[in-house]
Amino acid sequence: MTDRQPLSRQMVAHEYEAVIVGAGGAGLYAALELARTGVKTAVLTKLYPTRSHTGAAQGGICAALGNHEEDHWEWHMFDTVKGGDYLVDQDAAEVLAREAIETVIELEHLGLPFNRTRDGKIDQRRFGGHTRNYGEAAVRRSCFAADRTGHMILQTLYQQCIKHGVRFFDEYHVVDLLIDGGLTRGVVAYRIADGELHVFRSGAVLLATGGFGRIFRITSNAHALTGDGVSLAYRRGVPLEDMEFYQFHPTGIVGIGILLSEAARGEGGYLRNGDGERFMERYAPTLMELAPRDMVSRAIYMEIREGRGVEGQDYVHLDLTHLGKEVIDSKLPDITEFARVYQGIEPITQPVPITPTAHYAMGGVPTDIEARVVVDERNTVLPGLYAAGECACVSVHGANRLSTNSLIDILVFGRRAGLSMAADVAGTGLPDVAPDASEPVREELEALRTRAHGENVAHIRAELADAMMERCGVFRTQEGLDRLTGDIRALRQRYRSAAIDDRGRVYNTDLLEARELGYLLDCAEATVAAARARTESRGGHYREDHPERDDGEWLKHSLVYKTDGDPEIRYKPVTITRFQPKPRTY
Repeated sequence: MTDRQPLSRQMVAHEYEAVIVGAGGAGLYAALELARTGVKTAVLTKLYPTRSHTGAAQGGICAALGNHEEDHWEWHMFDTVKGGDYLVDQDAAEVLAREAIETVIELEHLGLPFNRTRDGKIDQRRFGGHTRNYGEAAVRRSCFAADRTGHMILQTLYQQCIKHGVRFFDEYHVVDLLIDGGLTRGVVAYRIADGELHVFRSGAVLLATGGFGRIFRITSNAHALTGDGVSLAYRRGVPLEDMEFYQFHPTGIVGIGILLSEAARGEGGYLRNGDGERFMERYAPTLMELAPRDMVSRAIYMEIREGRGVEGQDYVHLDLTHLGKEVIDSKLPDITEFARVYQGIEPITQPVPITPTAHYAMGGVPTDIEARVVVDERNTVLPGLYAAGECACVSVHGANRLSTNSLIDILVFGRRAGLSMAADVAGTGLPDVAPDASEPVREELEALRTRAHGENVAHIRAELADAMMERCGVFRTQEGLDRLTGDIRALRQRYRSAAIDDRGRVYNTDLLEARELGYLLDCAEATVAAARARTESRGGHYREDHPERDDGEWLKHSLVYKTDGDPEIRYKPVTITRFQPKPRTY
């Protein structure tokens, strides 16, 4: 067999009781729970597991431990609901806040090396939007391992999965989701090493594939975050929930978007405009720099728009110089090194230029609190399909994710996914899979791989990212979104005739990046469709032509369905239990 031969029509078959797509925090915790109960489990990942994007999470993981000062899970729940601009499903927020405490403690017992207080407890620091006594003042709730918390979570969970015999299929790129007759039947994966297609037959599949920040030009997301699982579910008839809500993190490195964690502001860093002023006093006088991220990002853009950027440029300063060398070196080593490497700035003595960067998707594949995928306004479960982590929408983040809620979300609901899958597969057989199950995706990949001439994939991807950044970023308007809808339609048409240079089968990253562009176009299409429809401002979705929140009309989740033409949009109610919507002030 030569490198340039067609992809084989002979599929390689595997059988597992449970299949997990993605090896970040959500996927690994689910795998660990499945392994503990003896379920035969496969984890498929297009990367090596410890390169998953969870490892890029820097600042911390929140839980109301109260190790420094009084704290309660009810306060954490309230902050989550308020931070999400009341679009959060409150049953999910209660699960998150209650189970955060036991989850962090279990992580400690599994070996995660948290920073410690002087009396040996898990150390905690302040992060944006976390308060005591229902908004009274900031509270120390974020548990951390210096500014490498996500990296330590990955290492800890991966080691535990190896210990418990989880089977990993590294560098297997999942390219199709097998759903037939209303049942989940498995996945098709492309083995990157040789281009062979493998079918994994299973009645329980968890999507834990992360986000899709690469739809934007400036993003903190790794190149691999292209919305694979989100798009595959969308193509199989699953709606995407709340896609209009995308969070821009306030402190990205200018020009490239690499994140400088909120830990810097949690330790006492200031934001200063070109006049040297701590401008957040005008926007959030109580929490200042530790207000929710959507508010801080808009404040930075407003300062720049009104001519108060540093030296008239489109950035402001993150000032750590007053913290001192000891605090910076012990608690913020990685992010300050980023400033040195990428900007040539010494943060001990110089302020760091920053600007908002596309960071986190609040929307994604809709699920219930057991991580089961649901397909309509009535929360009808699709048997056998689960989702957890950033690719999922439970909805625990609503319109704006609260700082450090991402890591606790992937762990609480990744764990719940594993337990749900273990219970659901107990005593059941594997579903049937058609002998030619891999044929449709094989034909798609072959068309891409062998097309002699066509559009340049990199050019289409760059144009998409530029257009999304310009017209669907921190600020949005009807005119911009209308134009963007046409742009995406044209880019999708060009993508249908895209061609690549590498025609081989061995480690053909050209082919896989072309496939990923299709996923990005799906995610962008759904995001813009939902943003055009929502004529209000809420959380990460800010419409300059509709600047007010409108609970009477828009206190509801969007559901975007893929069609042969324009996406179809439906809505479902927000679950409200304890906290009625109020104006969001800080």
